[in-house]
Formats: sequence, C-alpha cells, structure tokens
Amino acid sequence: METNDLIKALAADATSTRPTPILKVWTLAILAAVCVAALVFFGILGPRSDISQAAQTPRFLFKFVATGVLVAVAFIALRIISRPDGDGRRAGILFAAPLGVLAIAVMAELAAIPASDWKGRLVGTNSILCLTFIPLIGLAPLALFLAGLRHGAPSSPRLAGAVAGSLAGGIAATFYAAHCIDDSPLFIAVWYTMAIALLSLAGAIISAKTSRW
Repeated sequence: METNDLIKALAADATSTRPTPILKVWTLAILAAVCVAALVFFGILGPRSDISQAAQTPRFLFKFVATGVLVAVAFIALRIISRPDGDGRRAGILFAAPLGVLAIAVMAELAAIPASDWKGRLVGTNSILCLTFIPLIGLAPLALFLAGLRHGAPSSPRLAGAVAGSLAGGIAATFYAAHCIDDSPLFIAVWYTMAIALLSLAGAIISAKTSRW
C-alpha cells in the first residue's frame, strides 16, 4: 500500500460515525490532565489569599479568559493535527484567537496606565515563580497529551507536540493564575507566554522522537 493510500485509510477510519478510540483518548486525556494539574496546584501552591477581592477586578478575571481561550483553541488544534490528514495551517490559524485577545488587552492596558508604570507592570513581582510553576504544573498534562498522540497518527509529530505543550501550558496557567498576584496583561503577555513556550518546546522535542509512525 502506498503512503497516500495509507493516509486516506487512516483518515477514513478517524471520521467514522461511531465513537472512535482516538476521540475517547482525547476526552480521557483532557479530563485526566485537568485533574492532575489541580492536584499539583493545590498540593504545592493553592489560590492567593485575597482571591475573593481579586475576583471582583477585571484584570484578575481576564487572566482566566486569556488562558481559557488558549486551552479551547489548543485542544481543537491538537485533535486536528493528531490525524494523518490534519491541516497544520488550519490548526495554526486557530491560535490567532488567543493572541488577538491578549493583544487587545495589552493595548488597553497601555492606554489605561501612564508610561512610567509600564515597566513595573511588565516585570511584576513573581516572574520567577511564573516560569517555574506553570511548567511544573503542566508536566503531567503534557505527558498525558504526548501519550495520546501515540494513539493518533500526526503527519508532523513535532508540530503536534508543540500544540500539546501549548494545551498543557494553558491548563497549567489557568490554575497558576489563581495564585499569581500579578494581574496586568503586560505581565501575562511576557511571562505566561514564556512559561507556556517552554512546555511547547519540550512537547515538540519529545514528540518528534516518540510519535513517529
């Protein structure tokens, strides 16, 4: 059987009207990832002490909007590119949504505060914690998603691994946001993005070696 015929056969099986194993895999993976991330978060950090007051502020709430959009987009993208006929460009375009949301928030923040405060909001007070705990919380979810990829047949394992890392990072960042006292979109745009990028890089490197077919 030629490669093109094999891809078509696998794609046809993946689009069957009956529940498919890979769909079950992703459903279980996302549920398990959230549960594990929650256990790690509450085991080592927990929510900030003033969370009830913080929850009344738009900047604090925006963090969950930004990370939630990323999680939704990354999950859809991962399901797309875990198939042998997955369109990497289509998956990539989806990420314009979280980037756009973040860009709008950053512009609004720059317009709302004086330029003298920009650096302080960007640097924040917990950048090292952010770069440490988002990857830490996301490690187990990343492992689950990479295991899920082995049940699929991604045409680009490296890209699929990067998206898996973004999904794991988005879940981890959502939990970490409840602990983080830096609520500025400027801080999120720099430090959350860097922390999630670390998981994406790890996912790409590992998946390139483990998800070949």
